Amino acid sequence: MQNNLIVSSSPHIASHDATPKIMWSVFFALLLSGAAGVFIFGMRALMVILVSIASCVATEYLIQKLRRKKITISDGSAALTGLLLAYNLSSTVPLWMPLVGGFFAIAICKQAFGGLGRNIFNPALAARAFLLASWPKHMTDFARPFTLDAISSATPLACFKLGKVSGMDELGLSYWDMFLGKRGGCLGEVCIVALLIAAVYLLWKKYIWWQTPLGFILTVGGLSWVFGQQGFLKGDFLFSILSGGLILGAFFMATDYVTSPLTKQGQLVFGVGCGLITFVIRRFGGYPEGVSYSILIMNAVVPLIDRYVRPRVYGVK
Repeated sequence: MQNNLIVSSSPHIASHDATPKIMWSVFFALLLSGAAGVFIFGMRALMVILVSIASCVATEYLIQKLRRKKITISDGSAALTGLLLAYNLSSTVPLWMPLVGGFFAIAICKQAFGGLGRNIFNPALAARAFLLASWPKHMTDFARPFTLDAISSATPLACFKLGKVSGMDELGLSYWDMFLGKRGGCLGEVCIVALLIAAVYLLWKKYIWWQTPLGFILTVGGLSWVFGQQGFLKGDFLFSILSGGLILGAFFMATDYVTSPLTKQGQLVFGVGCGLITFVIRRFGGYPEGVSYSILIMNAVVPLIDRYVRPRVYGVK
C-alpha cells in the first residue's frame, strides 16, 4: 500500500511563485518605466538598456559555463540586474559603460559570492557605484528631456545642492513635470507615474511589501521637511520625494529579496535606515543624491538586523 504519510524536510508549504516567475514579473512590470525613458530621452536610452541587459546575461552565461555550473540565465535574475543597472544610468553614457557595468555587477557582485541568493550587495547598485567612482563625468552628465541631441542638463537635485532656493524653480519645473518625468536624470528614474504603476502591481501580487518603501520614502520626506535647506520646518516634502531616484530605489532596489531583511519589522528598520542615510548625503554630503549609497550601506547591516529583529517563535510567549 502506498504510504502517503512520509514527510520531507522543510519547507512544507508549496507555492507557485518560484524565482523565475517573480524575477520576470518584476522585469516586465518595469518595462513601462523603460518605455517612458525611451520616449523622454530618445532611442539612445533604448541602446543603453539593451547593452546593459545583454552584458549581464552574457556574463552570467560565460561564468557558469566556465565553472561548469548549471546555466540559470532563464530565471530572469541577470536580465533584471541589467535592466535596473540601465535605469541607474544616463542616456548619454558611452555604450561601453553599461557593458563594463554589467560585467562588474554579475562577475564581481554576484557570481564571485556564489551566485543568486548569496550576494550581500545589490549587484546593480554596486555596479552603479563602481561606474560613478571610475567615470564620474559620464555618470553625472544628463540629457535634456525631449531633445534629439545630447544637450547636458542639470537635475533638480543638483540645482538644489548648489544652493538654489528650489531646484524646480531654477529649471522652470512644476510638481506635475516631476511626476511625469520632464526633467534630467537617470533614464529609469524620472517618470514617477510609470514606477508607481509597476510598484502597485508588485504590491498587489505580494512580490514586494510596503514596509521598506514606506519607511524609506517617509523618512527622506520627513527629514527633508523638518531640516530643510530653507530652515527648520521649511523643507519641501514633495520635492525630496519626486526628485532623484528615491521612488526607483525604494520600491525596486531596496526590496531585493537577497539583500534585504527577512522579517517585516526588519524591513521597516531597513527602510528607515536607508532614508536617514539618503537624507544625510543629500543635505550635508558633497554628492546631490544618496539613494544608491544608502541602500548599499544598509545591505551590509542586514545580518545585524536579521539577528536582532526576529519574529516570535511559535509557541513561545
